[in-house]
Amino acid sequence: MENKLKVLGTEHIGKITFTGIEGWFGQGKKAILVRDAARIHNQPVGEINRRINNNRKWFKDGVDIIDLKSVMFLSHNEIGFTQNAWNRAKNIYLLSERGYAKLLKIMDDDKAWEIYDELVDNYFNMRVAIKANKPAIVSQERLAIMRDNSATRRANILYKIAMATESTSSKETLLAKAAEVLTGEMTIPVMKIKYYSAGEVGKKLSISAQKVGRIANKLGLKAEQPGQNKYGRWANSKSKYSDKEVPQWLYTDEGIKAVKKEVEK
Repeated sequence: MENKLKVLGTEHIGKITFTGIEGWFGQGKKAILVRDAARIHNQPVGEINRRINNNRKWFKDGVDIIDLKSVMFLSHNEIGFTQNAWNRAKNIYLLSERGYAKLLKIMDDDKAWEIYDELVDNYFNMRVAIKANKPAIVSQERLAIMRDNSATRRANILYKIAMATESTSSKETLLAKAAEVLTGEMTIPVMKIKYYSAGEVGKKLSISAQKVGRIANKLGLKAEQPGQNKYGRWANSKSKYSDKEVPQWLYTDEGIKAVKKEVEK
């Protein structure tokens, strides 16, 4: 495995400094250490690892991510780890461009996407074309990436607005517009399933929202985050106690029926 990974040394992109690595995810393919990603995004390494581990099923080993501690193929000194730091770390993750993009979906903030633009334009995709002296390819690729990232951000904003509105028709229109931004057309189905908060379910069944949640947990109605099933789906909503968004389980009619059945027992 020694020849699969190549440490390029320190990379500088604007004010961003990190360890350049290529080869593990394919010949000439660039990768980035989570330790460096954490520093770039001004986040603790432990927090980035926690987010990855909480969503680990979405990261494919060998395609999106590799835990360097599980493959002892190089000296930790080569990638800037002391022996103590290496021994203390539970995971030392390396991300491909695709894996890094998945991490950004979890982080989901404007600053993260701005940094992603920088790394994609000047590190992940551009180096090979520049070495090959093909400026036209570099320019076209950069424009394509910028268009794709811009569309993703616009669609994400529309999605968040849709999830925040209480009007079903407005929500469906916004979701259809988000689809158009991403695909260029509005032919995909818009949301037809109505979802209800625990509070709304509680009002329908004359019980508290807390009891609705306890019943849902007892019956195992909730999918793993951030998934969905016939009983409902996870969505982010603003916390009553802070400006932060928190995950909230929304119920379908099937979910309401299951809760109601338990209440009536």
